[in-house]
Amino acid sequence: MMNRTFKSTLALITCILMACGVFAACGSTNSSNGKGRVYFLNFKPEVADQWKEVAEEYTKETGVEVRVETPGPGTYEQVLKGEISKGDDAPTLFQVNGPVGYANWTDYTDDLKDTEIYKQLHNKDIALKDGDKIVAVPYVMETYGLIYNKDLLAKYIAMHKAKIKSVKEINSFDKLKEVADDIQKRKSDLGVDGAFTSAGFNSSSDWRFKTHLANIPLYYEFKEDKITKQPAKIKGSYLDGFKNIFDLYIKDSTVPASELENKTGDDAIAEFAKHRAVFYQNGTWAWDELSKVGMQAKEVGMLPIYIGAPGEENQGLATGSENYWCINKKSSAINKKATRDFLKWLIESRAGKEALSQKMGFTTPFNTFADIKSDNPLTEDAVADVQSGKISVSWNFTMIPSDNWKNNLGSALLSYAKGDAKWSDVKSAFVGGWAKEYAQSHASED
Repeated sequence: MMNRTFKSTLALITCILMACGVFAACGSTNSSNGKGRVYFLNFKPEVADQWKEVAEEYTKETGVEVRVETPGPGTYEQVLKGEISKGDDAPTLFQVNGPVGYANWTDYTDDLKDTEIYKQLHNKDIALKDGDKIVAVPYVMETYGLIYNKDLLAKYIAMHKAKIKSVKEINSFDKLKEVADDIQKRKSDLGVDGAFTSAGFNSSSDWRFKTHLANIPLYYEFKEDKITKQPAKIKGSYLDGFKNIFDLYIKDSTVPASELENKTGDDAIAEFAKHRAVFYQNGTWAWDELSKVGMQAKEVGMLPIYIGAPGEENQGLATGSENYWCINKKSSAINKKATRDFLKWLIESRAGKEALSQKMGFTTPFNTFADIKSDNPLTEDAVADVQSGKISVSWNFTMIPSDNWKNNLGSALLSYAKGDAKWSDVKSAFVGGWAKEYAQSHASED
């Protein structure tokens, strides 16, 4: 009897231990042997490989699993909505693009007040707040404008009767147009196909115009009207300036307007890198791609985008962020801690700082990067622009009411470029479309 009881007990204990082993094994899959895990849903496809590398480095150093997934262009919100519902397998770290993007994720944002990424901000005012709660922290401050080929512009300046003697003279739309028009007339002598790269309206390129270029007239209107929060309506006060610069892009281009619909972001990069165009609208993030196709740091610089606004001679580059980290409030405590620790390592360790600033080419807003010098020449131009005392153009496109507004504006711009629509159709998409999209997105508040 004792022997049978002992055997039964032993069998029961064995079963329990086996069960515990099974659950421990299952648990270790999700939490990296009790250390927690990190799952980052990355917004920026252009640095997907670099994020994979830094994740592997952190796992090698700490033993904590870090998974990074990167949705395709234009699909981030859709993918996040699908992933966030996966319980303990959901992203522990995700992104919003600003106040409007945050509105979709208010139930999923943990308070970041006690995290190192918030404590180490140069300026804590740039964090997103919801009451007393810090809901999102920007990890990259980016800058965009007109990237120019220094060698080509120097070659133009050396030509007989060039419109400028120095790039510093380009400080207004009128002067930019004068130079671009002259380059277009003399493109054969200069050895280029156009002053500007193609303003492609493939989805890999159209965001440069329906979002970033559209920001310039929004900036001047919001500045004039002292708008700091998303307005229900806009006036389009500076749409004449928007037309000025867009007309210049499609007129002084490497390709005729009839070809813009299918032109891609890669096409624009290739045209610029192969010295077929002098100007290319893009930002600091473009350096990674430009360097990969053979451009040298000494070849590029960046100018502000001018539209003919009053006082624009004092205007700087467009600087801001639409890349804010959020920690998933619904993640387990151990995974939230693992995510906080990973972010702390990113902004404090040598490997993390080099990954963000050099491999990804980011300008970061953290005090811990004071000892890091960027090898991105566009970032260096952005820093010099700020130090010059010029007034940076803020990123107001984070207040755009919906992606539908951008898409409708993009369609109107393309139709206008092809000659199938009038500028009044662009204005309708810009002004009327804003009111419509705002009303629809706020309908539940009524």
